[in-house]
Amino acid sequence: MKIDNNHVVGVTYDLYVTENGEKKHVESATTENPLVFLYGVGMMLPKFEEHLSGLAVGDDYAFTLSAEDGYGEYDEAAVANLPKEMFGDQPLPEIGSILPLQDNNGNQFQGRVVSIVEDAVLVDLNHPMAGHELHFNGTIQEVRPATKEELEHGHVHGAGGPQH
Repeated sequence: MKIDNNHVVGVTYDLYVTENGEKKHVESATTENPLVFLYGVGMMLPKFEEHLSGLAVGDDYAFTLSAEDGYGEYDEAAVANLPKEMFGDQPLPEIGSILPLQDNNGNQFQGRVVSIVEDAVLVDLNHPMAGHELHFNGTIQEVRPATKEELEHGHVHGAGGPQH
């Protein structure tokens, strides 16, 4: 069975980025803990899915996504100054820590603390992979049609997915 829309797909992968001219390993999904997702419903990066289209169990893959096709270019303007008063009596976060944040519309996102100045905490709101080419290689582990319930819920059930 080949990967197509509304299928459950399980993959192993190794992800690398290029930093200072050298490939750096970022993360992996293994046969013991594969990445399992609904294909074609917007869960994954569109170009990631495009590269997997038509593959079947046992097929190997290797491809690179440009920063634009991944998490976008790094945006210098996406560094925000959060007033220290915002933290109240709580200790200030450490440089490098990840802060859970929420905008005025209730949308949740994260920022990484890059520095602390006299009256503010500077937080980088770019995705950690922004500005990087993403190098993937792996193997297709599972391909099956999604169940009606999985499609209605928008996620995989059973092994590799949420249990109800």
